[in-house]
Amino acid sequence: MDDDERPRPRGDAASLLSRESLDSYSRDELDARVAQLEAEIARVKAHKAKVSAHMSAAEALFRSKTP
Repeated sequence: MDDDERPRPRGDAASLLSRESLDSYSRDELDARVAQLEAEIARVKAHKAKVSAHMSAAEALFRSKTP
């Protein structure tokens, strides 16, 4: 199996980003990076809300109805 075909460990990208030196980035590049990371945070939060809504709907559907 090629390395590209193996599943990537979760959290790997964030871990790599946090260890990367930012010294070589210009101010504009840092601004672009911040905007990209903020967009990713918004995407993750939207997905989290979707998952929560799905879980709530599933719990409501399977909740025992006691008289």
